[in-house]
Amino acid sequence: MTEIKRNPSADQLIDYKKNLKPDCPIFLTGSGTPISKKASLTVGPNGPILLQDYVFLDELSHFNRERIPERVVHAKGAGAFGYFEVTHDITKYSKAKVFSSIGKRTPIAVRFSTVGGESGSADTVRDPRGFAVKFYTEEGVWDLVGNNTPIFFIKDPIYFPSFIHTQKRNPVTHLKDADMFWDFLSLRPESTHQVMFLFSDRGIPDGYRHMNGYGSHTFSLVNAKDEIVYCKFHYKTDQGIKNLPVDKAGELSASNPDYAIQDLYDAIAKNQYPTWTFYIQVMTPTQAKSFKWNPFDLTKVWPHDEYPLIPVGKLVLNRNPENYFADIEQIAFDPAHMVPGIGASPDKMLQGRMFTYGDAHRHRLGPNNLQLPVNCPFKEISVINYQRDGQATINNQNGAPNYFPNSFGGPRECPAVAPPTYFVSGDVGRYDVDPKEDNFGQVTLFWRNVLDDKEKSRLVNNLVQNLSNASMFIVERAVKNFTQVDADLGLRLTEGLRNKGVLINRYGKTARL
Repeated sequence: MTEIKRNPSADQLIDYKKNLKPDCPIFLTGSGTPISKKASLTVGPNGPILLQDYVFLDELSHFNRERIPERVVHAKGAGAFGYFEVTHDITKYSKAKVFSSIGKRTPIAVRFSTVGGESGSADTVRDPRGFAVKFYTEEGVWDLVGNNTPIFFIKDPIYFPSFIHTQKRNPVTHLKDADMFWDFLSLRPESTHQVMFLFSDRGIPDGYRHMNGYGSHTFSLVNAKDEIVYCKFHYKTDQGIKNLPVDKAGELSASNPDYAIQDLYDAIAKNQYPTWTFYIQVMTPTQAKSFKWNPFDLTKVWPHDEYPLIPVGKLVLNRNPENYFADIEQIAFDPAHMVPGIGASPDKMLQGRMFTYGDAHRHRLGPNNLQLPVNCPFKEISVINYQRDGQATINNQNGAPNYFPNSFGGPRECPAVAPPTYFVSGDVGRYDVDPKEDNFGQVTLFWRNVLDDKEKSRLVNNLVQNLSNASMFIVERAVKNFTQVDADLGLRLTEGLRNKGVLINRYGKTARL
């Protein structure tokens, strides 16, 4: 009988058995004691079970605690390990040792994810994709936490909880709600740029290997002379951009909801290692002052003709996780984790994420989440800081003092890594978006110069299908926003909605047939 060839992911257990040593390991408790587990300890064959049955109690109590809190966003994901290799010299911009010499390799971990869905949701939904990279450098962990788009929906982090609520479930019906989704987006016109990306072809990538990644935010780079430039990070897929047609994505949501996870695992298992070319854009502080748009606004891009991509290196993924829970579910990325030579900027969204990500991990994984092997820096060091104790402590730093300053050999400060000073001034206040802000100029360029006619048609169809489910007054507001991008876009949306039974008259009023 001919054996059917299967994907590597399907043969994982068979491969494990093939590599197993001849002597079967002894069954032990978590405390290392050999046990028998054929049945519960009972009074006679029919019970009851005895309270002294530690094996039973240990098994069930551990089972009750096997799930940790799900990520509020980016709950569904896949990951792999590999390395970053420097191919071009950028030491004139950054003193970070990760960039110190051509040919240098740094171990990395990458987690890809959908954003709005739960852990069991389908991989092929229309949604942004997370693209987070952890660099295990000799100066500590650097987490570059981004998406597959260079922009985002909002520019002020105070709106982030509300935005995510609108992408998830109505708390009364526990259903996705088109009114919630479009009400918020149409009330925040700065979201239009990202909405156009989301409903374009790139809103449903064909797995994770065929999409680009972006640090998205504006960061700063500091060189050995303490000179600062602002920076954006890009990683372009070497496999080529591929996206799923809407009908194919729908089929996969039913037939293989884990399509992207399987695709990544199988490619690496077949030694078809996915790679991305790593680039930066740089802008001097002087250029930032005269830039047409706010260079720290996450809803805007830096045009490549003005700020060209500068090649830096290559990201290579060549190893699958050994255990999904330990390596991927417990991996924790934090934009605040930077190394000397890479820093923050006045980007409001970055500033907000530098708090909230670490706080989320302390809730999900405990205060010592950085001691977990997948999160711990790859370096030998006996005393790191003055933090002690807490849930799941692995390294309590022996007998070192837990206070600073001290006279007993605790870790010292490193003046060499102090960031250069810079001037900040302004009146303290809560500044909403300026009503004169240009929320549509870059979106107009995207519509007119980036999309071809077929891509425009698909974008309009995708918007119509989704927007037609919202209340009439919300549809009216959304179409008004899109019309400010381009009159042709507004006309196409109006016609498409009319064909769906949503009428918009020449005064902009809406009604259903």
